[in-house]
Amino acid sequence: MIGRPDLRSDAAPAARPALPAPSARVVRWEIALVLGLSLGRSAVYAVVQLIDKATRAPLGEQTTVLNPALSPRWGFDLTYQLLDIGFALVPVLLVLHLTWLRGRNPFRAFGLDLRRPGRDLAWGLALFVGIGLGTLAVYAAGRAAGVTTAIVAAALDDTWYQVPVLLLSAARHALVEEVIVGVWLVDRLGWLQRLHTARRAGAPAPAAEGPGLVLPARIWTVVLALAVLRGSYHLYQGVGPGIGNALMGVVFTLVLLRTRRVMPLVLAHFLLDAAGFVAYPLLHEAGLLGV
Repeated sequence: MIGRPDLRSDAAPAARPALPAPSARVVRWEIALVLGLSLGRSAVYAVVQLIDKATRAPLGEQTTVLNPALSPRWGFDLTYQLLDIGFALVPVLLVLHLTWLRGRNPFRAFGLDLRRPGRDLAWGLALFVGIGLGTLAVYAAGRAAGVTTAIVAAALDDTWYQVPVLLLSAARHALVEEVIVGVWLVDRLGWLQRLHTARRAGAPAPAAEGPGLVLPARIWTVVLALAVLRGSYHLYQGVGPGIGNALMGVVFTLVLLRTRRVMPLVLAHFLLDAAGFVAYPLLHEAGLLGV
């Protein structure tokens, strides 16, 4: 006789089935698809835009608007802005979903949680101050050399929703860049390295995964590759921002490998963009941006 299922609230939940460990080919396809939907696509467009701008007029004579108005009518502009932000976060959800399918909690695996708020905030603030000062220096140098366009942080015409939208845009950039490039690609490239090494040694596939498991002998391969990627999708602003963001990528990846948490990177990136987007008029009026 088949008994009735146990419907008590304290009954042990069934184990969630997980997909088997992916092959190297599957991981490479996942990386290609995620980048094709997100920052890899942005990098291709940025390179083409840089070539377009450089062959049209000197870069130093041009202007790049980071957060332009998307419609002359405020209702549609706000709608387009929110849709743009929302759909940009879909690739972030995709990489979290892919990680979850492998039987891992992406929030704990990537350190995208609030388990260590004090330490995360300390790292985030330190990165914000250091990278922020470096960004201003690189931008000023690029403007002086004529290889960086003038940056206008926003052109939303002082609308009532300007600040909330700019803060949401800063959060969008922080999550997209740091979850995908800042931690997920580090995690996947590190796993590919360990899988390749295990196969060459005739050992079974590695069981442990995590953003801190990049092989020590190949850390700089990952660091430099991701730095180039970070720099490439900022080239639409000019050569200076491309170099500056590549250097930022080096620092961010090294911090991730040390802390094994992406939350400090997300906090720092959000603060950098929020300061640049919202405080830009004040910095401009004070003459600190050299524009």
